[in-house]
Amino acid sequence: MGKLLQNKWSWIGIGGLVLALALFALVQGQRSAAAQTPQTGDIVTAFVGDLSASATASGNIEAGQLAQLAPLRGGTVADVYVAVGDSVTAGEPLLQLETAVLQRNVANAEQAVVIQETNLATLQEPATAADLAAAEANVASAEAALADLLDGPGANDIAAAEADVLAAQADLNAAYARLSDLTDAVDADEIEAAQIELELAQTAAAQAAEQHSTVLVTEPEGFITQDALDEMELSARTAALQANAELQAAQETLDELLNGNPNSIAAAQASVNLASASLKTAELRLQQVQEGASAVQIAQAEATLASAEAALDRLVRGATDEQIAIAEAQLIQAQTNLARAEQNLANATLTAPFDGVITAVHVSIGEQASGVVVEMFNPDSLELVLDVDEVDISNIILDQQAMITLETWPDEAIEATVVSIAPRNTAVPGSGLVTYAVYLALGDTALPIRVGMTANADLITAQRSDVLLVPNRAITPDRAAGKYYVTRADGELVEVTIGLRDGENTQITSGLEAGDELVVQTAVPANNIGIPLPGGGGGPFGGN
Repeated sequence: MGKLLQNKWSWIGIGGLVLALALFALVQGQRSAAAQTPQTGDIVTAFVGDLSASATASGNIEAGQLAQLAPLRGGTVADVYVAVGDSVTAGEPLLQLETAVLQRNVANAEQAVVIQETNLATLQEPATAADLAAAEANVASAEAALADLLDGPGANDIAAAEADVLAAQADLNAAYARLSDLTDAVDADEIEAAQIELELAQTAAAQAAEQHSTVLVTEPEGFITQDALDEMELSARTAALQANAELQAAQETLDELLNGNPNSIAAAQASVNLASASLKTAELRLQQVQEGASAVQIAQAEATLASAEAALDRLVRGATDEQIAIAEAQLIQAQTNLARAEQNLANATLTAPFDGVITAVHVSIGEQASGVVVEMFNPDSLELVLDVDEVDISNIILDQQAMITLETWPDEAIEATVVSIAPRNTAVPGSGLVTYAVYLALGDTALPIRVGMTANADLITAQRSDVLLVPNRAITPDRAAGKYYVTRADGELVEVTIGLRDGENTQITSGLEAGDELVVQTAVPANNIGIPLPGGGGGPFGGN
């Protein structure tokens, strides 16, 4: 039984081998037939060239250098030098605050610096001969004054003080005599005569006034002409004025006899008071001379002498290190105050931090400057900002080249370069997407690009130079095996290894040589047949 089973499996093995050989012969026959069958289609040639793979994304134009400017100090706007759309250069004034108070502060600070510089220079300079001589004279005078006080009064001093008292008493007596003369009773006959003179003056004044009135009402008639009347009126008016003056003088004479001259009496009384005060002063001086110097006077004289000696000593020794240090510190403080005042004045002028264009002005003349007052940007700093998915960020590197087109000018291509990649991601709320900001610097262009424009970017993710290339449509993929084939012009099917590819060509790393002619079997490009090719990618940065 075992022997029969063994023979059975032997026959099965032989049959399988025969079947395998038959299938192999069939495949070889088919390949040989294919090689002998002429092929049809476009003929392309493998060639050596350069290849770039790229990825695409969209974004917006933003200004890399922009500023929202606010004054460093508050104040009232005195002038605004710019308007929206103006081009400015770095350092150009944009806005001016009122500066009257700030200018006064600078002037005061400058004066303080000059004073402190003078003080320091005075301390550092040696004393002159004139200064020393004056200080020595002050010391000598103070010494003499103190010695006089300590020696006590001399006979001559007492005699002089007594003489001053006698002279003051004589002046007082004379003042009393003048006052008495003015206030003594007046003789009755003088008063009666003055009254008679007043009555006569009153009568004369009344008559002169009556005569003047008569002339004024007289009309020209007969032998009296108008000229004669004018002369009579002038004469009568003059006589009336004279009579009134004499009447006033008579009245003043009588009043003075009855009451005295108030001005003369007041002056005489003032002379009495002054003479009395002078007498008291002279008597006090005499008393002081007789008693000698007091302890207070001696102490004051000693203090005066000590001050004069100290001043002389300072001149001889010069300023101390401490005095100079204090003066230097005061000068530094004054200079600091001046620098602060000058900076405050400079801060009242708002200037452009860079070359650019004004985009907004938020204040007018007379308003209070608070917060942002001017906005501007640098048109030369325009850049394209892309939001790149985290899946594709690995394809982006610094200095990576790109070509961009703007929605406004879709047919105009502009060169660009990746200059920055955000180190931190940005989460898109509600979408679950995580992106990174990628910044591209724009190349030279004459287009009037504006902030906020939408742009599309093609970034070059890889480049190959001097590599073997064939058109994408010449490559046939084996979907099941993940292999790639080309068909030579003689009909031979050749397996190839591919590398980088773009929208037109694919790099061949093995299987072909430059100059090989190939037949295009299908019009469907290799990158549209569902098999991932090296160099491709997914997401918004998927390869072309």
